[in-house]
Amino acid sequence: MKLLLGHSPDADDAFMFYAMAKNLVNLRGHDYEHILQDIETLNRRCQATELDVSAVSFHAYTKISDHYALLPCGASFGDGYGPCLVAKKKYSREEMKKLRIGIPGLLTSAYLTLQLYLGLPHGSFQAINIPFDQIHQAILDERVDAGLIIHEGQLTYQEEGFTLCEDLGAWWARDTQGLPLPLGGNVVRRDLGLKTISEVTETLRESVRYALDHRQAGVRHALPLSRGMDEKRTDTFIGMYVNDLTLDFGPRGKAGLREFMNRAKAQGLIEKIPD
Repeated sequence: MKLLLGHSPDADDAFMFYAMAKNLVNLRGHDYEHILQDIETLNRRCQATELDVSAVSFHAYTKISDHYALLPCGASFGDGYGPCLVAKKKYSREEMKKLRIGIPGLLTSAYLTLQLYLGLPHGSFQAINIPFDQIHQAILDERVDAGLIIHEGQLTYQEEGFTLCEDLGAWWARDTQGLPLPLGGNVVRRDLGLKTISEVTETLRESVRYALDHRQAGVRHALPLSRGMDEKRTDTFIGMYVNDLTLDFGPRGKAGLREFMNRAKAQGLIEKIPD
């Protein structure tokens, strides 16, 4: 079966899907067409059920769970780190509530975490939707006062002259007594049936395990998508988001996701908690 597979054009996703892209694991008779687009575009495409398998934000999953099943592997958690609020100077949480903040997409888990952090729902503060790779420049151009940085920008913002106002993953860990922050997962269309869903799950798990077991080859495969980072820093970034929690949520991952969804629902930030 031909399957449209969406994932981000980033080093961690490239590493995760390396073995599938290079046919180094058992694809179980499926032909995957890899589509590389930013996470917010993938979120929107899954809302329109355009992709068979895709990386999505956990925030977006609350809106597409009727049509997509969440896989138990392939997830990215921030374990004591995560999306970073940065600016030209230090701002407090109370000051942030009154500022223009560049965000990488309304359906991203980063934005949902920001709402939890500020204690404010969408529409009650100035969130400016900007492609994730343009937020840095928007701060420099003073189109926004602060920005919510994801992907490799979490490692490079200081070199670009920005000040950290809050690491939302670190805040989440402090506020939840050490739970990991759920950011993104992988989903598959429910109407493909249980057999195909199972096959996709096992292939993805094998792909993650293969990359972890052949780390140098996987990192070098991902290097062209690391946006200027050298091999050592790319390896560091990949290790942040592709690890044991990616192979399987495990008890900590499930507890983090449960807490994330429960808090968002209690504050009226999402309509429902998926099964």
